[in-house]
Amino acid sequence: MRSSLEALLATGRVLLADGATGTNYFQMGLDAGEPPELWNVEHPERVQELHRAFVDAGADIILTNTFGGNRHRLKLHRAEHRVFELNQLAAELAREVADAAPRPVVVAGSVGPTGELFVPLGALGDDDALEVFTEQIAGLVAGGADVAWIETMSAPEELRAAARAAIAVGIPYTATGSFDTAGRTMMGLHPAGFADVFAGIEPPPLAIGANCGVGAADILVTLLAMAERNGVRHLISKGNCGVPRFRGSDIVYSGTPDLMAEYARLAVDAGAAIVGGCCGTSAEHLRAMRVALDEHSAATPPTTQKIIERIGPLANSMPEAPADHAARTRGRNRVR
Repeated sequence: MRSSLEALLATGRVLLADGATGTNYFQMGLDAGEPPELWNVEHPERVQELHRAFVDAGADIILTNTFGGNRHRLKLHRAEHRVFELNQLAAELAREVADAAPRPVVVAGSVGPTGELFVPLGALGDDDALEVFTEQIAGLVAGGADVAWIETMSAPEELRAAARAAIAVGIPYTATGSFDTAGRTMMGLHPAGFADVFAGIEPPPLAIGANCGVGAADILVTLLAMAERNGVRHLISKGNCGVPRFRGSDIVYSGTPDLMAEYARLAVDAGAAIVGGCCGTSAEHLRAMRVALDEHSAATPPTTQKIIERIGPLANSMPEAPADHAARTRGRNRVR
């Protein structure tokens, strides 16, 4: 049963996005350093198995196995010539699962960062980035994706390039950043200024928000900061399953199903229209989140202290407001 993301958002019901891809694939046999995108060809049954698990757990949105499906990331595995093929196949695999579901399920084409730095820090230019993302998104559209899901971004230039690529291909899009460096993205973008990245770009994203980062508590604080300046846009919160910790050589996440259910409730209170899980989030976690969303009605936005009490301590310091950051920067640059 097919539906657009815009139509599902228009119902006013909080939507559940799926959980982790990579960390679940590791449990299914993916080796460290192996590109998940090649599983679309080599192990399509495992890719669909994870999609089905998320749909069965209650997901309204499933992301394609294409996070690193651009030519720069695939070049690391000598597969840069397979961008269109791998993205089209990934979307087809997700489409088949979504179409077999007894309710509308949106196929979101995952579009992650290139891994390259923009000039002058690196060699990537605006035109190059536009071409890279257009190539990837064209494959996703050919495979049946409903929306381009631009995620885990850090640089404003990369966000704009991916947005323009989606528009050029003719597909609606969403965008999320990863706020994992003292409450900002690695390239210094503050959550309160995230919506401003898309100023002048038409059409704007259907929804914006945050994903991944450093923990469930931190992404809720990020969401609150984003909501203050968001206006009317729908917000996305797709946080990690608790906080990552090393157990020997393995990375495990601290989040239990109960914790992720509580995170989902607080995300709704903070203003999220789409709630999901990122790294470490299994179908079991997602099932608890589905129940929480179905039983919860939005309440007053939580304070930071309430988030800490119910989810756990912040891994990062609270994000400094853009005006405060600018004032501190001017102070540091003042001639003495």
